[in-house]
Amino acid sequence: MTSAVPASPQRPVVAVLGAGIMGAAMARSLLRAGLEVRAWNRTRAKAAPLAEDGATVTATAAEAVRGAHVVLTALTDATAVAAALTAASEGLHRGQVLLQTSTVGPDGAVELARRAADLGLVHVDAPVVGTRQPAEEGTLTVLVSGPAAAVEAAGPVLDAIGRRTVRAGEEPGDASRLKLVINAWVINMVGGVAECLNLAEGLGVDPGAFLDVLAGGPLDTGYLRAKSAAVLAGDLTPSFALSTALKDTRLILDAAAGAGVRLDLAAASAARFERAEADGHGEEDMIATYYAGRAPGHDAG
Repeated sequence: MTSAVPASPQRPVVAVLGAGIMGAAMARSLLRAGLEVRAWNRTRAKAAPLAEDGATVTATAAEAVRGAHVVLTALTDATAVAAALTAASEGLHRGQVLLQTSTVGPDGAVELARRAADLGLVHVDAPVVGTRQPAEEGTLTVLVSGPAAAVEAAGPVLDAIGRRTVRAGEEPGDASRLKLVINAWVINMVGGVAECLNLAEGLGVDPGAFLDVLAGGPLDTGYLRAKSAAVLAGDLTPSFALSTALKDTRLILDAAAGAGVRLDLAAASAARFERAEADGHGEEDMIATYYAGRAPGHDAG
């Protein structure tokens, strides 16, 4: 049974579990909004810089969540979220809102909702759309599904991390299903950018000429510009890591298989991500899939 959601103050205390690219960025957005933030990461050194921004960095997950109104998770996958909740269990109290922002897929969201209910938490499935920069700017789009009272209680948090909150439904997994569709589009786009740059290189075409022809037209996109610029400059600082993109692609393929849908492009993207990861590009930006585009026997040039 879902716990009742107690009244939440206008400035709720927020526990952020996970201080990676997205978790740390969202924590800073919360701090800019004037909210009290307690941050925890399994590797404390990752969370430590948040202390300079005004967060309380805790040694344990239980310490972070004790007395918080909202517990925000921003971790790699459902397994990591479940482990963090177990680590935090001694500090949790009935009725806290669990704002679960990681991409875990619909099955993962349902399982985490069950785990949350066992702990007396009220689960809100809240995957975010956006990468490092919008997370740093507090301009993410947050997809939410869950009890209306819990979403309302988390309102100040949602307003701080995002420019838009989209209600995807009431049930656990509703928001996560929508997130997978959006991520399928992103993954297809990044594969398209990578392959066009691969082909230009292979054919001896100046990539600048390719980009110039598309400039300002209906085929031009900001995403094409940003990812092409990253490759051409050799700056693969991750805004969305390739290993995370591979994890999401696998979630997409699993969900599609369960729904009787065949996704040939996603399967091909997974294969490219796997090759790039095997070559040591997993922690780089997902556009490092570009490096999987050379045929065997050809030098990178």
